[in-house]
Amino acid sequence: MDMKHTFKDWFVATRFWSFPVSAMPVVASTAFLAWKGYEINWLCAVLALLGMVVFHAAGNVLSDWWDYRKGVDNERAYAVPNLVFHHFEPSEYMRFSILLFALGLVIGVVITLLSGWQLLVVGVLGFLLAASYSFFKFRALGDIFVFVCFGVLPLIGTSFVTTGAVDWSVLLLCVPLGILTVAVLHNNNTVDIATDSESGIRTLPMRLGEKPSVKLYLAYLVIPYVAVAAFCIAGLMPVTALLCLLSAPVALKLWKTAAGYFKNGREALLGLDQQTAKLHLVFSLLLTLGLVLAIIF
Repeated sequence: MDMKHTFKDWFVATRFWSFPVSAMPVVASTAFLAWKGYEINWLCAVLALLGMVVFHAAGNVLSDWWDYRKGVDNERAYAVPNLVFHHFEPSEYMRFSILLFALGLVIGVVITLLSGWQLLVVGVLGFLLAASYSFFKFRALGDIFVFVCFGVLPLIGTSFVTTGAVDWSVLLLCVPLGILTVAVLHNNNTVDIATDSESGIRTLPMRLGEKPSVKLYLAYLVIPYVAVAAFCIAGLMPVTALLCLLSAPVALKLWKTAAGYFKNGREALLGLDQQTAKLHLVFSLLLTLGLVLAIIF
């Protein structure tokens, strides 16, 4: 039987802590395009931001529903969702996901009417990917999926809806921002190797093994900083974009915590997915601020 829930309960069910990975690519790419001299359609920029977050929430809820149905999320898993303890029923999650997808589609239609039918290509592809996330995740393609869905497509879509054209140079941002997004998922899947294995699925960390997966996560924390520095040296980004380096102490703390795995085991990785999402937010905000300062000065 379905139960009554507060707005807070529903909001928590969306895994809101992960929203920076979908919101900040839109924000940062808008700032990047403004720095390049484009006239920005701010209404479409705001709608694109809202649409990305809504689709992200829908995908999170659907993913949790699917993980529960497949037995991936259970009482022995590190990340136990509401469904395991029956705080929510599966039917509630499914209806909530459908509602969020429908809302996202409405926003997408409005943006398309304002910007052009070409956006449908990106929108439909994004919708199909969001709805099929579990399919990719269970076949060791989750990292690639996340990089495309939260790194590449938002940047292309934002460029088109805010400027009326696709400036492919905006994809420079998918390196630092996409990699940090992948790091969030990768850590989560590394922690869940044991329970995922029992459920008969195959994630990338399961293919690689725990130690190589932790080493890959550590690399994911370094690559964004190297990439931005390289882009600034090459003149592809303004020097002020290096402001994102101020988030390095946060990344270093996560790096040391994750490296503790080699001494303390998997327990060292617990909660790092949420902390990595926070790093993504801080890094992206500082990068955006750097781009804005370049516009002003």
